[in-house]
Amino acid sequence: MNKEKLFGEISEAVVDMEDELVEELCNKSLELSIPADETISKGLVNGMDKVGQLYEEQEYFLPEVLTCSDTLNIGLDILKPHIKAEATDNSIKVVIGVVEGDTHDIGKNLVKIMTESAGIEVYDLGRDVPLNNFILVAEEVGADFICMSTLMTTTMMGMKTVIDTLKEKNIRDKYKVMIGGGPISQRFADEIGADAYTADANEAVKRMKSMIAN
Repeated sequence: MNKEKLFGEISEAVVDMEDELVEELCNKSLELSIPADETISKGLVNGMDKVGQLYEEQEYFLPEVLTCSDTLNIGLDILKPHIKAEATDNSIKVVIGVVEGDTHDIGKNLVKIMTESAGIEVYDLGRDVPLNNFILVAEEVGADFICMSTLMTTTMMGMKTVIDTLKEKNIRDKYKVMIGGGPISQRFADEIGADAYTADANEAVKRMKSMIAN
């Protein structure tokens, strides 16, 4: 089986909530010596992106999304120990979390996994994070990025609150603020003054590296 076909089958198995098949296929990818991070991004994450689309189109609802995320996690548990971190001096530090009022952390967890696998130092605040905590931890660890996500329209403005607080404290220029999540768009990022918006975990890592390089 070629790897593109394998990735497609893993992706579909996540969408179809087939736990045992995901387990079998992820183990197969390791047997074929396919890099674990590639299987995660092109198989598991791709499947979860499709689940997100189905959710937006109201073909899937929250119970289905949560079941798919459980299926995804089965694959992640198999593959994560095999991720080879890139050589790094941990020169990039990222504080990441789901904003206050939201407990949906699938997307945030994917970004964390892909970011760590790229050799970036990640401080994961979890979900339903009090807004001030993003700034407190960023100051404490000397972070380069503050990354916030949400899946709910009702909590989106919390991201603006964090940016406004950074300005009030005269420390806005110390941090690059990256946002993401289902209802977030580039337009919203521009409106609230975020430095970057990304639609998926792979893009988030690429943007972090390019922004630091510049």
